[in-house]
Amino acid sequence: METVKNHFFSDMSVMLGRSMRHIFRSMDTIITVCITPIAMMLLFVYVFGGAIQAGTDNYVNYLLPGILLIAIASGIAYTSYRLFLDKQRGIIERFHTMPIARSAVLWGHVLTSVVSNAISLVVIILVALVMGFRSSAGVLPWLAVAGILLLFTLALTWVAAIAGLTAKSVEGASAFSYPLIFLPFISSAFVPTDSMPKVVRAFAENQPVTSIVEAIRALLSGQPVGNEIWIALAWCLGILIVAYLFAVRAFKRQAA
Repeated sequence: METVKNHFFSDMSVMLGRSMRHIFRSMDTIITVCITPIAMMLLFVYVFGGAIQAGTDNYVNYLLPGILLIAIASGIAYTSYRLFLDKQRGIIERFHTMPIARSAVLWGHVLTSVVSNAISLVVIILVALVMGFRSSAGVLPWLAVAGILLLFTLALTWVAAIAGLTAKSVEGASAFSYPLIFLPFISSAFVPTDSMPKVVRAFAENQPVTSIVEAIRALLSGQPVGNEIWIALAWCLGILIVAYLFAVRAFKRQAA
């Protein structure tokens, strides 16, 4: 059993190294993921910020959690794209004929998504600091924020894996991310939900992004988190588990 486990982790590290080399050879993927959220942050803070009533003097503090989620939703599209290319070129089938753990191939892509998205988030936070972002949070709240962002990344990455393994075209492999990128706009990421029409407000207050944004925002500002963190974790874990099961099922079909 121990030998099988070591074999799996060894194979997974090889697959992770392979995918990360592709990332570092083409840094435009990370740059592209960073540019759009940073541009949004600049636009909303310096152009729209004065007109938005968010109940805070430092709008970048209010805005940053939503920007981080948009960056993750943008980044996971590349996971779907890379998986689709591996499938289309027959690389997944080729790996299946080799003496390596089959699931290591899929996990290599998933972990690459986690690492590349983490790099993008660090870059965005550094830019936010330059723009005036400040946090009174201690080490534990920051670790909690990192944990929530990790779970959110994993959840969306498994959704991306489903798209990459089942898509019939490159466009189809990445198009699924557009609704995910748009979702924060109908949440409390940019403005408080109480300023929205009733129907929109009802949707905004009962979708995953709002609870995740509110939990991160409270943690970073040193405010009581309340039930929001548990709702956020429930959403992330629920999406992760369901997406993981469907992704594994789609991957097994590729191996059949």
